Amino acid sequence: MSYALITEDVIDEAAVQAAVLSDTAGAVVMFHGIIRNHDGGQAVNSLDYSHHPEAQKFLENIIAEEETRTGLRLAAVHRVGSLSIGDAALIAASAASHRKEAFEAIENLVERIKAEVPIWKRQHFTSGTSEWVGL
Repeated sequence: MSYALITEDVIDEAAVQAAVLSDTAGAVVMFHGIIRNHDGGQAVNSLDYSHHPEAQKFLENIIAEEETRTGLRLAAVHRVGSLSIGDAALIAASAASHRKEAFEAIENLVERIKAEVPIWKRQHFTSGTSEWVGL
């Protein structure tokens, strides 16, 4: 059962982890994408994430495809809206019998989410300027 969500709410890390737990899981790997205070040599104040109305479906499809490909349980939540330094923008999880498969699955999942889910961020710099990323 896939767990995929695009939300404006603070991400519930425990819910993401719970979505992948099972009696067969000897390894659970969690990824936290956190808003940092710099990018490209500039100081960052905050970010705004925008998304396409179909972003939820994109995320659901990617998780379902990766679960089918790997045979593992996967979950991901991506936050949109205005985020501050230290906020989690993406939390994803994978569960497998062994750690190697869980690490590989989470890396592939996060890379696909970043490349394929239509979510764009606008970075606000301390200089007063801003830039769009991922358009």
